[in-house]
Amino acid sequence: MANHKSALKRVRQNEKRRLRNKMRKTRIKNLSKAVEAAIAEKAPEKAQSCLKEAQKYIEKIGHRRGTLHRRTASRKISRLTRKVNALLKKAASA
Repeated sequence: MANHKSALKRVRQNEKRRLRNKMRKTRIKNLSKAVEAAIAEKAPEKAQSCLKEAQKYIEKIGHRRGTLHRRTASRKISRLTRKVNALLKKAASA
């Protein structure tokens, strides 16, 4: 355990950051699951609205907050978008 005042403060800061990052990553997972669920239900409008919300949040966390690496954030957005676009293409052709 840390003994110096600055080291004790660093431990407190790290714990706060860890919990904040954990919360953000959990939210990303939940938003992604919502998009996946809408795709599974074959509901294009719902999938699009969920994707829009997820994309906005993932971009914010990846590009501005630094919880995720920016390329990881972009990859997650890209994969979700591809799935939703495939659903929209199926819906349009049917």
